Amino acid sequence: MADELLENEVGELLRSQGLTLAVAESCTGGLLGHRLTNVAGSSDYFVGGVVAYSYEAKERVLNVRHGTLYDFGAVSEQTALEMARGVRRLLSSDVALSVTGIAGPGGGMPGKPVGLAYVALSARDQEVCHQFLWGKDRARNKDCSAEAALEMLATYLRERASRG
Repeated sequence: MADELLENEVGELLRSQGLTLAVAESCTGGLLGHRLTNVAGSSDYFVGGVVAYSYEAKERVLNVRHGTLYDFGAVSEQTALEMARGVRRLLSSDVALSVTGIAGPGGGMPGKPVGLAYVALSARDQEVCHQFLWGKDRARNKDCSAEAALEMLATYLRERASRG
């Protein structure tokens, strides 16, 4: 079970580095938090998460700027980064992940097709956001987005550990 191994690795890396994690989710609807908390002992490093589906929730809870949502949309690099920053501040974590996208099968529009997702990481020493285009299958899009977020976190933590 590669998924379980990645979650275990992320947990071990967070624990060994003494870091805490928070997540902000939109299109994954809590799947990322679910996967993280499937690991026994995750309360050592996982602070919590926010599922913010609507524009209003993104603004009020995660402090995503109104202008960002209306200028770039909920599914954008700018929104993903603000979601990650917002949940990191809200829950006072060291690292935060966010996921926003169009899970499908409907909801696509010109320039923003079904399956488009943005995954962002925010930490004191680094911020990064990647764009993905998965496909039209809702369940697969959610799974792939959560997996991409865990891989982004694992990469960040591995690099951080190698720096000493």
